[in-house]
Amino acid sequence: MARDLPKYTVPSLTPEDGARVAAILQGRLDALNDLALTLKHIHWNVVGPHFIAVHEMLDPQVDAVRLMVDATAERIATLGAAPVGTPGALVAARTWDDYAIGRASTTEHLGALDEVYVGVITDHRRAAADTEELDTVTNDLLVGHLRELELFHWFVRAHLESSGGALSTAGASTEKGAAEAARSAVTSDTAP
Repeated sequence: MARDLPKYTVPSLTPEDGARVAAILQGRLDALNDLALTLKHIHWNVVGPHFIAVHEMLDPQVDAVRLMVDATAERIATLGAAPVGTPGALVAARTWDDYAIGRASTTEHLGALDEVYVGVITDHRRAAADTEELDTVTNDLLVGHLRELELFHWFVRAHLESSGGALSTAGASTEKGAAEAARSAVTSDTAP
């Protein structure tokens, strides 16, 4: 374990605490890198009604998430650890399944993206809670990310919400399940 500790960290943190915070951030770095790639994949593969609205909505999200990736990696380095951003390391460390929807309708992709954001935001909130007492700078970084991630999630959910406030993806627990629920809701809305 001692060889895994950074040689230095930020003032007022021990090397052990610096390593703990860096490990928390590495998990977020993996998730944010995956999210940026997933958003771009959806951007390229979305079709159907509302194509241009969704296509153009996603690029600013990709750009913002890429900035989050950079800030997270730089914080890890500031803590004295080495950020890992290679595809192989991301795949090896990931605890979630790869995004499994290819070319599909805007509704299906947004349904699946709703689940993606639920996972990323839930884990980001946990990381923020885990760093709250340990490192206020890292906590502030994560809370700032949450502000944007939750806004982007709202943009997605606005496409899935009825005028009465019900989400077409309610009750879904997988990306494919949410995509199917969203597609079914649209089909039932347009049935004669």
